[in-house]
Amino acid sequence: MSRVAFLRPFRAPLVRKHPVASFGPFRNFSSDPSYLGDALSTDGSIETVPLAYDTHLADSEAGSKKSPILILHGLFGSKTNSRTVAKELASKLDRNVFCLDLRNFGQSPHNQRLDYPALSADVERFIIESDFAQKPILIGHSMGAKTIMALALRQPDLPKMLIPVDNAPVDLSSSSGSNSGFIKYVNQLRLSLEKYKYTNIKDVDAQLAKVEPSLPVRQFLLTNLNRGKKNDVITSKIPLDIVGEAIVKGKISSWPFDSNVSRWSQGPVMFIRGTESNYVPDEIIPEIGKYFPDFEIRDVKSGHWVISEKPKEFVDLVVEFVERKEDEL
Repeated sequence: MSRVAFLRPFRAPLVRKHPVASFGPFRNFSSDPSYLGDALSTDGSIETVPLAYDTHLADSEAGSKKSPILILHGLFGSKTNSRTVAKELASKLDRNVFCLDLRNFGQSPHNQRLDYPALSADVERFIIESDFAQKPILIGHSMGAKTIMALALRQPDLPKMLIPVDNAPVDLSSSSGSNSGFIKYVNQLRLSLEKYKYTNIKDVDAQLAKVEPSLPVRQFLLTNLNRGKKNDVITSKIPLDIVGEAIVKGKISSWPFDSNVSRWSQGPVMFIRGTESNYVPDEIIPEIGKYFPDFEIRDVKSGHWVISEKPKEFVDLVVEFVERKEDEL
């Protein structure tokens, strides 16, 4: 049922757990968090947009009353990326699964602001307006991972569990090369569509190949384009100017929160990371614990695109985690 409304040696699967009790309940650690701007603002001052989504229904009527799962995509992604795993999760966990298009991606509305407070605020609106029978379980990949973590810090009573996939609560905006690959994608796409006005998708692919040798990655990027009819100029589904500006300004690689101000300990968190990716290195694990004390980490032998590269391993990890934690709660 569908509705519209991105090296280290292989390690064995790793679990690191930190009991909630050692950090205490959620609370503010600073009396004046104003230096964070509106990162934690939930008074409606952040303009939100209604998100497009696909629904994958539970197998039973009873399942529709369980905690639903929300899946959020990463940069240049959309709700269609998770369709296959969403169907499996809906069946294996017998509950509704919602795949969302974040603002400026897929079929969701475009908005000039593209940062984690705004991305999170949209999802918060979706959850509140959906009026679920139980708190949802949030899954997010890369940009989507930071979005669900931001949501838990901004609206701690909304989620039941978090499953961030190959990203962590750290600011990478000053890291050398952290944005270079993504902005190259935007630049090549804009050249193809705005300057050369290509009508053949093969020409766009050839332009992308100048900066991205991986065919699967290029094919993924090309899903953001409207091919139209023969001889029609190819157009972009997403606002490349807005996305490009957000990348250049470090909005996607940033993390505008402070563990001295807010932590989330209302529920369990499972970080899934790719062993061939460098997004969640061992040295930042202490930072994870500062924000999310009740966490564990699971490793999958994959690159950054964990869900698409190893869908079976991903689904198995999610099913085991959700079933185990629901039994404990």
